[in-house]
Amino acid sequence: MDQLEIFKALSNKSRLQILAWLKEPEKYFPPQEHADFHEVGVCVGQIQQKCGLTQSTVSEYLGILMKAGLLQSTRIGQWTYYKRNEKAFEALSDLVKSTL
Repeated sequence: MDQLEIFKALSNKSRLQILAWLKEPEKYFPPQEHADFHEVGVCVGQIQQKCGLTQSTVSEYLGILMKAGLLQSTRIGQWTYYKRNEKAFEALSDLVKSTL
């Protein structure tokens, strides 16, 4: 766990919002035809649409969150789905409790 990468990833309002949405995807996104939220996550197109940001910006943000280990991705056909890496959030919680 690279602490600096994680805290950099969390230092942006839009990235924090994406993480919050992905915590309860059924609450923030319409049902998906091809995939279950809890199995594979949310389609990048739905995330981009909800953010209202350009596709390239959302892709950059998702890449930063992936690099920090906070997200996992699954590719199905031409679509990429993202979900939170809950183990990383547990480790981050432990880190904050024990160190900060």
